[in-house]
Amino acid sequence: MPRLKNSTPRYCKHKASGQAVVTIAGRDHYLGPHGTKASKVEYDRLIGEWLASGRPTRQTSSHGDITVTEVCRAYWRFAKGFYTKNGAATGAIYHIKVVLRYLRKGYGHLPAEEFGPLALKAIRNTMIEVGNSRTYINDNIAWIRRIFRWAASEELVSVTVHQSLMTVTGLRKGKSEARETDPVLPVADDVVEQTLTKLPGVVAAMVRFQRLTGCRPGEVCMLRPCDVETSGDVWAYRPESHKMEHHGRQRVIFIGPKAQEALRPYLLRDKAAYCFSPMDSERKRRDQQHEARATPLSCGNRPGSNRKRKPRRTAGTKYTVDSYRRAIHRSCKRLGIRCWSPNQLRHAAATEIRREFGLEAAQVTLGHASADVTQVYAERDLRQAEAVALQVG
Repeated sequence: MPRLKNSTPRYCKHKASGQAVVTIAGRDHYLGPHGTKASKVEYDRLIGEWLASGRPTRQTSSHGDITVTEVCRAYWRFAKGFYTKNGAATGAIYHIKVVLRYLRKGYGHLPAEEFGPLALKAIRNTMIEVGNSRTYINDNIAWIRRIFRWAASEELVSVTVHQSLMTVTGLRKGKSEARETDPVLPVADDVVEQTLTKLPGVVAAMVRFQRLTGCRPGEVCMLRPCDVETSGDVWAYRPESHKMEHHGRQRVIFIGPKAQEALRPYLLRDKAAYCFSPMDSERKRRDQQHEARATPLSCGNRPGSNRKRKPRRTAGTKYTVDSYRRAIHRSCKRLGIRCWSPNQLRHAAATEIRREFGLEAAQVTLGHASADVTQVYAERDLRQAEAVALQVG
């Protein structure tokens, strides 16, 4: 009978010495006299550590033997199980892929104990040469430090490796050759109205709803009728999942009369279905093409007949943040205007709320735990300073 790879190592007796022994990841651990309570306690301890480390099939605790590639492989196994939400991978997974690629490409063969500050700086210089922005590079460097901190906690490397990497500080603005990015500013309402003229009806409703509520792009995409409480004058939308739920915080998005008007037609569906669906948008587009058809039905292709049997891409039931952003960009390109992104609608709503109702109101509406975060989204209204200058002189 073949030996199971994932089976728990057994408590055995070493006949020659009379000691209890367990073989973990190819290495024998002697536990003391067989059958004693002390040997069984030691067995439970070793098995607990083996399970906590992810059931390794080979011995990797020797700090001098493990390579950077092995650290990357172990961390990837951990990340795939840790960075998930509702059964799907989070955005962190794609960021980790990029970081691991840099590590394995330049230093995969190197013993992990020899990976130090100079190697980290070399990776940072490579990112600068590629043309990455300063903030993106700093994020990647922070991820590398995080990977080796995890490796130290798993006793794959010594803690001094992580401590040495912490001496490498992030790039500062104006102090390096890394590219600087423009700040994300609110999109003007006249630009939004102009863009709406070229957007599909479903995406246009998403834009209006987000601009009026100040919610996140992902929260617009996952909106369902069952998540909206419509009993009061102001509706309350509680997303099934949100950015800060792992901190135990609740998220409530209040929907006023104008936003209700934009949302109401899309609530007339199954309670668990997504309100804004690419399938609905595609169906409406085809209906509009059919209404504008000049060729008689007795000639040419009939509706629904000229389609591929197995198309490479099909419309789904839910917009993603990326597909939502791409729809807006396509509209901007048709109009010949500068492209803007859905998150700029959140900035615009935050700025307006801060101007009319104050910083605290903007903080609550946007769902931030700290007002410092809200200030990043809500631009300061310089008209207040202008009025003060006019009065003070």
